[in-house]
Amino acid sequence: MRNAALLILLTICTAVLSGCNADTQVLGWSHETLDPGIAKPHFVKVNGRRVECWVARSPAASGREPQGYVLFFVGQGDRADRYLSDEAYMWDKPVELWGMNYPGSGGSQGPAHIALVGPDALAVYDAVKQIAGNRPIFVEGASLGTTVALCVAAARPVDGVILINPPPLRQLIVGEYSWWNLGLISHYIAGQIPADLDSIANASRATAPAVILSAGKDQTVPPKYQRMVIDAYAGPKRIVDMPGRDHEDDLTRDAADKLAAGKNWLWQSANASRQ
Repeated sequence: MRNAALLILLTICTAVLSGCNADTQVLGWSHETLDPGIAKPHFVKVNGRRVECWVARSPAASGREPQGYVLFFVGQGDRADRYLSDEAYMWDKPVELWGMNYPGSGGSQGPAHIALVGPDALAVYDAVKQIAGNRPIFVEGASLGTTVALCVAAARPVDGVILINPPPLRQLIVGEYSWWNLGLISHYIAGQIPADLDSIANASRATAPAVILSAGKDQTVPPKYQRMVIDAYAGPKRIVDMPGRDHEDDLTRDAADKLAAGKNWLWQSANASRQ
């Protein structure tokens, strides 16, 4: 028993000293120079820290007031300014998109702690809500970004949710990354995932209509883990299966068409609820 306890302590100490924690292994960060395209920077203050957002309007909202808003959350170690312009062109509705950079990435002030992600996202939602008024707000995320989108959807009123390859972080880390460390480091890292990023719990509290895309050959978030989030989602949902696709693969033409149809469904549902 004493030797086992010592092994656990040594393993965790090694993990800490080597930087093996949820901040580095799950969140990550990026400071590379990017071309944001049409997106413009906007900053939100959260507990004295500056959170960098990027804002872009869809072509349908060019030269007019947007009729809806989209909060977009990126994956691990990535940045909103890399994708927001392209995402704006993928909406055929008059919407304004806001993408948040995680703490310690881009122009968002650190520290790069995963525990800050949820509070930052809720603060950004609150800032957008002040602008949106009664206009609908949608949340969209890919991979790690789905955990943030679900955090917002569970804690704030949103009108629609779009998730691409959603991971339940704790279950994924323990289930897929325990084999090389006897579960010691994986359990240590999983234990650092904050409760507000528990995708299964948040999915069970989210009631807005959702479109969920799932890659059938995903090697980063195997489909059985995505299914945990999909099955837990409490609101009405449309599932778009993508057989043969891996985590980072482009959408198939069929999936892209179904996503576009799903966005129309979310838009119609949001506007119907306001009549």
